[in-house]
Amino acid sequence: MAKNMEKKPIKITETILRDAHQSLIATRMTTEQMLPIVDKMDQVGYHAVECWGGATFDASLRFLKEDPWERLRKLKAGFKNTKLQMLFRGQNILGYNHYADDVVEYFVQKSIANGIDIIRIFDCLNDIRNLETAVKAANKENGHAQIALSYTLGDAYTLNYWKDIAKKIEDLGAKSLCIKDMAGLLTPYEATELVTALKESVDIPIDLHTHYTSGVAAMTYMKAVEAGCDIIDTAMSPFALGTSQPATEVMVETFRGTPYDTGLDQNLLAEIAEYFRPMREEALQSGLMNTKVLGVNIKTLMYQVPGGMLSNLVSQLKEMGQEDKYQEVLEEVPRVRKDFGEPPLVTPSSQIVGTQAVLNVVAGERYKMVTKESKKLLSGEFGQTVKPFNPEVQKKCIGDAKPITCRPADLIKPQLAQLEKEMAQWKEQDEDVLSYALFPQVATDFFKYREAQKTKVDATLADKENQVYPV
Repeated sequence: MAKNMEKKPIKITETILRDAHQSLIATRMTTEQMLPIVDKMDQVGYHAVECWGGATFDASLRFLKEDPWERLRKLKAGFKNTKLQMLFRGQNILGYNHYADDVVEYFVQKSIANGIDIIRIFDCLNDIRNLETAVKAANKENGHAQIALSYTLGDAYTLNYWKDIAKKIEDLGAKSLCIKDMAGLLTPYEATELVTALKESVDIPIDLHTHYTSGVAAMTYMKAVEAGCDIIDTAMSPFALGTSQPATEVMVETFRGTPYDTGLDQNLLAEIAEYFRPMREEALQSGLMNTKVLGVNIKTLMYQVPGGMLSNLVSQLKEMGQEDKYQEVLEEVPRVRKDFGEPPLVTPSSQIVGTQAVLNVVAGERYKMVTKESKKLLSGEFGQTVKPFNPEVQKKCIGDAKPITCRPADLIKPQLAQLEKEMAQWKEQDEDVLSYALFPQVATDFFKYREAQKTKVDATLADKENQVYPV
């Protein structure tokens, strides 16, 4: 490499505490498993550690019986030198529906108050209108609003499309921009083109996030960095590759001694990897980490199906006893996506398109059975797609209903006061109302569990106090 090249160390965002375990072990890493290694991770010099948001909120309450807000506070107490980052689904927050602006604003406020520094905000349709409230709220709280573009392929997604939308994002007040390649579709030379084009369009830093699903991710990072990308997302090796990110240690070694040298210490990274290795072994033994998600799946590039969506399709077909229809469903996915205005496939649009493709194949007639989410999407309730819907499909699914064209949240009245009223009996902290807002039933079950645990502890203490000890 030329010696006179300008030195531009690449920054690393570590994903092992969020996306890596979400992608490989269904978001089942507990707070207890995270805390002992925090001190070491805090010494690395990461740009940020992604540790919250995405599916962690739902999974904490639903499966781990943990308060996600408590997790965030504990991580913040441990990470004294490192910024903490979360993933936020725009007007959907961390749920699957659009929420009123007052709920979005309050969630952002509480996330930052409890320890989040960088909020990565995205919308499944790349509809800028669905990002506005969250970005304004983050800026108001002096947080770092990073907007993520949901990367996808299709004739509407030209370099000009990405450049235009990037400029709008910068104008909206984002402090950085992320190319969010959730399905691992971005190939190395396309990354060169895309990053070069975005660098011409905006002045804010560019972060690239991809998954190893299709097998090209590390090469894609290399070309993106050479083209001027500022930050890459990686995962410590025990939870890297497959449907997760490229390995942190590998990318650090790749750029060592080049103008992009991260300066991170491999010995320290090795100690951290050593800590997580037994968790990986345990997950493999129990079947929680399925070897199917660890290989390369080049079909991702053919069908644009993210890894999580693939496993969803498999389990849906299994439940119906229709596993032999897997190939047919894979082929139906791009057709449904086209009918639905060619949205990027990421939560919740991936689930909507995937489930509809399954129903189309299993029913033996396209759109004979239609989910309520498909109807919502075709009614404009999730926002505007980059291309118009197939009018025949839209008519068949929603009949004469008039689709909305405004920002969907404009039709939602403030919700906080009503939510406060509904869950008043369970409230122990301000944040409880937000847990309830997103997942009413799951949160209520968790609140009942929390109360039962407290009663148990109180009873144990009372027993101890009442014990008579011989003198």
